[in-house]
Amino acid sequence: MTDELRKGLEGVLVAESDLSQIDGDEGRLIYRGYAIEDLARHASYEEVIHLLWHGELPDADRLDAFTDSMVAERSVDEDVLETVGRLAAADENPMAALRTAVSMCSAYDPDADEPATDREATFRKGRRITAKIPTILAAFTRMRDGDDPVEPREDLSHAANFLYMLNDEEPDDVLAETFDMALVLHADHGFNASTFSAITTASTLSDLHSSVTSAIGTLKGPLHGGANQDVMEMLKEVDESDRDPVGWAEKALEEGRRVSGFGHRVYNVKDPRAKILGERSQELGEAAGTLKWYEYSTKIEQFMADEKGLAPNVDFYSASTYYQMGIPIDIYTPIFAMSRAAGWIAHAAEYVEDNRLIRPRARYTGPEDLEYPALDER
Repeated sequence: MTDELRKGLEGVLVAESDLSQIDGDEGRLIYRGYAIEDLARHASYEEVIHLLWHGELPDADRLDAFTDSMVAERSVDEDVLETVGRLAAADENPMAALRTAVSMCSAYDPDADEPATDREATFRKGRRITAKIPTILAAFTRMRDGDDPVEPREDLSHAANFLYMLNDEEPDDVLAETFDMALVLHADHGFNASTFSAITTASTLSDLHSSVTSAIGTLKGPLHGGANQDVMEMLKEVDESDRDPVGWAEKALEEGRRVSGFGHRVYNVKDPRAKILGERSQELGEAAGTLKWYEYSTKIEQFMADEKGLAPNVDFYSASTYYQMGIPIDIYTPIFAMSRAAGWIAHAAEYVEDNRLIRPRARYTGPEDLEYPALDER
């Protein structure tokens, strides 16, 4: 047992996983052996969920059956929707609302008390959680604006159905395809902070809803989730300023401000997901007749590369992509959770197959050998 201190568990191996691999020097990400570029451009989010949960891409018949099983779980119990409505009326943070609603869903899950070691029950619960998160998030977003929730449809994909429930309008093929791609890109990413939270909870053999709730709570923190929201707020600030993007970034750095969306704990080069979303951001801008958001982004990207040697992460281009799709800025992180739920569930299920309770140590740095003083002597 080593006494070497590794703050943030930097570089510490805690498990083996078949799910995803990151090469931070080469800028590569794979899910179960498949390059993220291939999956993002060719696979649906439903196919990727199946890949992560069941170890292989489904054939057409299995994909249809898996998709049907997900579609059947999209509706949310009325009590949960009422709670979501109360949270919306109270102007609750969207991630906090999602965390509460997902936790509450366990009360209505017929497999809620099945042991964590029951793999089939875990994935039944996983289907329900993953299918219901879009319904919860869309309902929350609409109800806080004074609109009624929109019932999920059975004839739309996971991605298209969310956009439909959000806007009460069926999305066109370009928007549905773009959002599906974004979900694929965010589905898993190794042992990041929220995934590790899910695994830590699962290692106690707690229930899956608790694992996902733990992960949502972790993703809510601004050092993990939320960067794409910060990026879009930054781009809007650039747009409203009297400076060009490079001038704005120079001034921000001079003032000690952080330029959001750059640097990554794992990648030393450009995040491969940022490359893909950058292309999609450009395509959306061209379709809309204005490339300003994309151009702001590329100019800041080049400045940060020249000035700081930093490359953008996935949040940098997901911001302008979501914004051009008309998605409210403050639900960008919940959308991250909507996608990453697939990975959280896959990791929780994988870890308990060869479970070991996660229990790290801390080095004590406090005083020793103090004498206990009587109450009247303190």
